Amino acid sequence: MNWRSEHIWVELITGSRKASNLCWAFILFLGSLGFLWVGTSSYLGRNSIFPYQQIVFFPQGAVMSFYGIAGLFISSYLWCTISWNVGSGYDRFDRKKGIVCLFRWGFPGKNRRIFFRFLIKDLQSIRIEVKEGIYTRRALFLYMEIKGRGAIPLIRTDENFTPREIEQKAAELAYFLRVPIEMN
Repeated sequence: MNWRSEHIWVELITGSRKASNLCWAFILFLGSLGFLWVGTSSYLGRNSIFPYQQIVFFPQGAVMSFYGIAGLFISSYLWCTISWNVGSGYDRFDRKKGIVCLFRWGFPGKNRRIFFRFLIKDLQSIRIEVKEGIYTRRALFLYMEIKGRGAIPLIRTDENFTPREIEQKAAELAYFLRVPIEMN
């Protein structure tokens, strides 16, 4: 949900609470439980899951138990980032006050709140950067160039925007902030 008026533009940023992250965390959790179950049942000598195949604890059962434990750790990490909603926040552009505010939630701790505030007059440009990826796949990134701070990314790399959508967003934002667009 985004909100725009004549002088203020607020853009909400989705964090790690996405359907794809929930699916991967759930799949990883169930898969690691399955590996741990097979490894534990091979150690105990009760192979109720695979009655026709005997899985010996050493080395197959031990490796499966290790994969199950490692998967549970990775799954718990994913569930924590989803519950903390890491990466969510907002971008607020206020032409009336001449201030740009970027806010994101990080991991719990002393620096959980990530907040950047700077003046619009310090904004040099909106930059679109083209990077060639694997198998000639092109990726576009959107940055704000700020005097003394360098480039600050505006669009996350895992969001599925088409090049046209990124170019349109850059043009609208540059027009709103009255700054030029750069291409790299």
